[in-house]
Amino acid sequence: MNYYRINDKICFSDLAGLPYETVPETAAREATEGTGGPGPVWLFKRDPGSCRASFLVSDKALLTARTESVAWLDTNRFGSLAGDTPDGGLPKIPEWIGRMIAEGRIRAVNAAHPRFEEILDFVPKPGKKRVHILAIGDVGSMLLTGLHLLGGDVISEIGICDISDKVTARWEFEENQIAYPWAYDKLPEVRVVTPDRLFDCDVFVFVASKGIPPVGSGVKDVRMYQFENNAKIIGQYARQAREANFKGLFCAVSDPVDPLAKTAFLESNRGADGNLDHKGLLPEQIQGFGLGVMNARAAYYAKRDARFARFLTEGRSYGPHGQDLVIADSIERYDDELSRELTELTVTANLKMREIGYKPFVAPAFSSGAISILLALRGEWHCGSVFLGGVYMGVKNRYTPHGLETESLPLPQKLFERIEYAAENLAKII
Repeated sequence: MNYYRINDKICFSDLAGLPYETVPETAAREATEGTGGPGPVWLFKRDPGSCRASFLVSDKALLTARTESVAWLDTNRFGSLAGDTPDGGLPKIPEWIGRMIAEGRIRAVNAAHPRFEEILDFVPKPGKKRVHILAIGDVGSMLLTGLHLLGGDVISEIGICDISDKVTARWEFEENQIAYPWAYDKLPEVRVVTPDRLFDCDVFVFVASKGIPPVGSGVKDVRMYQFENNAKIIGQYARQAREANFKGLFCAVSDPVDPLAKTAFLESNRGADGNLDHKGLLPEQIQGFGLGVMNARAAYYAKRDARFARFLTEGRSYGPHGQDLVIADSIERYDDELSRELTELTVTANLKMREIGYKPFVAPAFSSGAISILLALRGEWHCGSVFLGGVYMGVKNRYTPHGLETESLPLPQKLFERIEYAAENLAKII
């Protein structure tokens, strides 16, 4: 194991000969172990387009994984993740570092990323966040209302932007007349922001959409119908985020969430020549918010059919907001047939609402949008699509002071195969 001092950070790695000051293990341990703060940073090297630039190390198996993939969700596969070191063996992880991994104090950073030292020095901004929302249509207005009513503990101000000045004028007027008596600053203020100031914020929420097929149109997969047009729009704003050197969280809420999150990542990381240079948004800076409502819809059916009741206490949701969604009725007692039936009910729930005669936008705006975004800002577990081996995959995750963490569980083989299939299909889209 090699230990380095880079600026004021202590790092460790199986990479030898890095062009930084080396330090003995005893010095590295003394500088980090008893502080109660961050532990030493693990350095690895991978293609910047294939993995997160940084992440929380939740298990020592992730230190020497050859690649990032959905296998990181399954602890049964951790034994086969580790890559060989140049001398042909696996590096021995010191016991004191193992303890800090268990305490959630070890972050990993990709030393092959062109912005490596900037990423290494990153410290999360403390305090309440300024949130900007683009497009205040059906979903955007509901999401805005949810953040306004529920987010006073983590949001300082909400900015709204839309192509229609009348729309933003209406919602600024409406939202700021919602207040607790004699506690007029309890809810965050809502302000209109101009397009050129969209990224003067900590959290950017993309809810823009070219259009949704009308009720009765016969379109089966509305989400993929929207992809081509919405990809052009999100690409424009991803490039604007790059130009603004945006450091905050970029939230993709419009459909189809998962491919749009990947589009934002790719477009923000293209240079003037159109080639990827990875100088834009980091993979972990972008998250798709669409899985929350699918998880909530599964719970809806589980409450109404005793066959699915285990989902409420033992279940999980994975994958995209749409086709290839994976609902598991239980992790420990997984029933593949029941899980697939519950998945089908969940995926087609939006069609049920259309049969009634309405567009299904309220539950997505709150469950996938407002509630999930607020959980993310609070550092709590939530449903969202995060970068995982080249695709944005919906998983249970949270942001910690030391990086993004995805939940890892011992997954049944049949369940893992469904997750793997979903990831493969997402990779085919973009």
